[in-house]
Amino acid sequence: MDQKTKMQQTSDFGSDWWNDSNDHVELQHAFDEGAVGATSNPVITFNSVKNYPEFWMPVIDDMISKNQQASEDDILWLLCDEVGQKAAKILLPVYEKTNKQKGKLSLQVNPKYYRNAEAMFEQGKYLASLAPNIAIKCPALPAGIKAMEMLTAIGITVNATVSFTVPQAVQVAEAIERGLVQAKENGINTKNVTPYVTIMVGRIDDHLKRIKESKGIDIDPKTIDWASIAIFKNAYSIFKKKNYKSKLLAAAFRCDLHWKEIVGGDIVISMPYEWWNKFNNSDIEVKNRIDKPVDENIMSALRINFDDFNKAYNEDGMKMDEFESFGACVHTMKTFLEGYDEFIALIRSRMIGK
Repeated sequence: MDQKTKMQQTSDFGSDWWNDSNDHVELQHAFDEGAVGATSNPVITFNSVKNYPEFWMPVIDDMISKNQQASEDDILWLLCDEVGQKAAKILLPVYEKTNKQKGKLSLQVNPKYYRNAEAMFEQGKYLASLAPNIAIKCPALPAGIKAMEMLTAIGITVNATVSFTVPQAVQVAEAIERGLVQAKENGINTKNVTPYVTIMVGRIDDHLKRIKESKGIDIDPKTIDWASIAIFKNAYSIFKKKNYKSKLLAAAFRCDLHWKEIVGGDIVISMPYEWWNKFNNSDIEVKNRIDKPVDENIMSALRINFDDFNKAYNEDGMKMDEFESFGACVHTMKTFLEGYDEFIALIRSRMIGK
């Protein structure tokens, strides 16, 4: 009998894994290897277009030709819809096999709507209609958290993004719980609502490393790699204690710690294609580490050197009105918005003069 892959072993320890892209080629391979979900956003779709231009450019040109009155934004979302529907179809067998509990594709609302709960709610309803196995990604910022509560209240599965901290994760989980109560009060069956709360582990580490560089803090960068692990483990402990329905999801990988140190939890580990293939080919031992505390010397160094680590780690480290100005949130929103603008520029270059 062939030895199980590292990803198969990850599943055996009770942790689901997803492909952190909806690219069809990559997702089909991930599905064949045991992935039970995938995630997307306009920037991820843009990256697929750049990686496989010979396939996607004719699709874009055809959409432009067939939709003569469409704006650049219209074409972008037509493409995101088509990519999403094809990806959701790949995952549909998992969705059906698990009685609608797994096999979800997360589609993200327009990043430009991050301050408008109603706009995110309306687009979320539309995106959820594209396939039965869609989850809607909204940012873990005040308006996005409100939108996720509203979507949950009508029986739509959500997934928080732009989320890096324990305070954000808890506020999202609480909003989802309120939405579930509202749904039940309105007679909506929430059995198949499987909410996710992402912590973008690599991006909080990136944020602390930028602080290290700007302030000249004398600390080993490898110590900082443990910051996100400590944050994720603390959030997981709180989620278990409070019995939230939401499942934590780790994303935005930068190193092997972001996988191996959280295996064993009832969580989702959403890995980019290159990362899970790299892990599959590694000699890393897969075992249950989710409940193993981070070394106290590392914790002490992080607490002493980074106020933002304390804000991100402690459940009461930030209030909701502080989320938008938190450094990792600012940097990530700029990345999402700039990526969206680059995608629009590409579509414009195909549209003008055609």
